[in-house]
Amino acid sequence: MMWLMLRLDDAWIWDSWWFDDGTRHHLYYLQAPRMPQGDMRHEKARIGHAVTGDLRSWEVLGETFGPAGRGAFDDLATWTGSVISVGDRAYRLFYTAISTAGHGLRDQRLGMASSTDLHTWTDRSTAPLAAPDPRWYKTLEDYPDVATAGPPVGTVSETWRDPFAVRDPEGDGWHLLVTARAVGADRNDDGVVAHLHSPDLQTWTVLPPLSSAGTGFGQLEVLQTREVDGRWVLVFTCHPQEMTPERVARSGHFCTWSVPCEGPLGPFDIDAARPFTPDPTLFAAPLVRQRDGTWVILGFHNLEDRGGESFEICDPIQVRLDEEGYLVARAETGRRGA
Repeated sequence: MMWLMLRLDDAWIWDSWWFDDGTRHHLYYLQAPRMPQGDMRHEKARIGHAVTGDLRSWEVLGETFGPAGRGAFDDLATWTGSVISVGDRAYRLFYTAISTAGHGLRDQRLGMASSTDLHTWTDRSTAPLAAPDPRWYKTLEDYPDVATAGPPVGTVSETWRDPFAVRDPEGDGWHLLVTARAVGADRNDDGVVAHLHSPDLQTWTVLPPLSSAGTGFGQLEVLQTREVDGRWVLVFTCHPQEMTPERVARSGHFCTWSVPCEGPLGPFDIDAARPFTPDPTLFAAPLVRQRDGTWVILGFHNLEDRGGESFEICDPIQVRLDEEGYLVARAETGRRGA
């Protein structure tokens, strides 16, 4: 099935991430059946898969990964992650896992699976890779009322998701950058880049965050670091309603943000983050390197707080880094349909 823009008539599409096998671009995305209760899509989320040669015409391959059997730590839903190559026709998928046990969407864990073809995933985790360390990261213990009735789903969570895998620059295994909240920080001011390391992709150690709280962001979602024309940049997203009023007043109502960094592991000065202004509602937007070496960004549009639905992947926007290292649109390119 081919699409000029990645939209499914029977399913919503939102967070996405990208992998290039050298021949085709693979886009992985969250999908759920279109239903009247939009906020229920998170419980129905599965990972979809599409491939393309030009980032505009898509071949939709359908669902590629979903929950495990009843009783597993990932038996409710599978959320955002990343894909890496670990050898000739050997790939790993890192994903966010949601369970039917415990506190539903509030319990977020990290899992991993293997593939030889980038679509069929086997050898999935039977236990979470690592839980948040309460020395540095908020856990459900920081929300005691959740153990009972608690506030509505989505208002608090043991935020531990969106694992982005990074090969160690010195050859010492792999790192995961993870969306998390800093212990002791105020709500909507506690978002940090959590850090895990593994020498072998089997044993994971949770390390202190690579950024500090107190920057006006409640979550740094769908994290990614990329080297663009020899310079490193961190890109993340955050709903304006999950920022402090001071951050909104300072930077405006935007969803996608970038900050220059020294390398794939930072450190990251999140206080210096600036918004991607050409598309204010662009959300969960991976940076993708095209065959000619130029870069584009694509994602979905966060319109829920406006009562709108836009659960589809938009056309790519050509981007570059400005003189200071922030993500901007190429001057000669405008967003189609703007």
